[in-house]
Amino acid sequence: MIRAIVKFNQEISRALVQYLPNIFGSSRNASKDLTSRIEYAVAEIKPQIVLEIGGVDRPLLEKSSSYKYLGMDIDFRPDCNLIYDEFFVQSIEEKFTQRSDLIISKTLLEHVKDNKKSINNMHKALNDGGLMIHYVPSKYHPYSLLLRLVGHRLQKILIKVLRPQAADVSGYLAFFNLCSPCQMRKECEKAGFKDIKISCYYRATDYFSFFAPTFILVALWENICAKFCLEKMAAGFIIEARK
Repeated sequence: MIRAIVKFNQEISRALVQYLPNIFGSSRNASKDLTSRIEYAVAEIKPQIVLEIGGVDRPLLEKSSSYKYLGMDIDFRPDCNLIYDEFFVQSIEEKFTQRSDLIISKTLLEHVKDNKKSINNMHKALNDGGLMIHYVPSKYHPYSLLLRLVGHRLQKILIKVLRPQAADVSGYLAFFNLCSPCQMRKECEKAGFKDIKISCYYRATDYFSFFAPTFILVALWENICAKFCLEKMAAGFIIEARK
């Protein structure tokens, strides 16, 4: 019964995006932009070593003869040895001696308890002139606030009921430590990064598609935030920084 209601609301939400894209859709796609930016960086700086953090068996790049592809995560799955040239089972909060020219991640830093450590460790792990690029969900979006409000245990239960299609790739414990554009920029500056660029994204209504009225309210709120460039309230952001 509950799943039927959820499915009905999701169909309404999809219809709103399809028929009223200017209100409920977005011409910008963070995932596509992140991929494009990473591919451009690979072509631009021609890295010898690329480190992806938190990719496990869902990498952002593919192996290439042009660079050595390293992976890092606290989880390990059998395919990791095939996907990467070398894989390290550890947190980015821990010291890492392998140097890289490019460090990348997607929806990883919100799961790190101490991003001051992670940012400092990434700075140390980069060669001079090296670049890091991350997509980070922002801590003040309604979804992020709700996530912390319900707690991790209830979050996992709700995901299975309300977003079963995402159950295998979400539901991890999230802290959102320093996960706002302003906080992340300041911490990167403190660590010694330069040429810091941040692009904000305001659309994450898919998380609320299980209940159309909430979907509508969140979409309208996102539109206001985007209109007035309220970066603090963004859904997420891509951050680039150079050592």
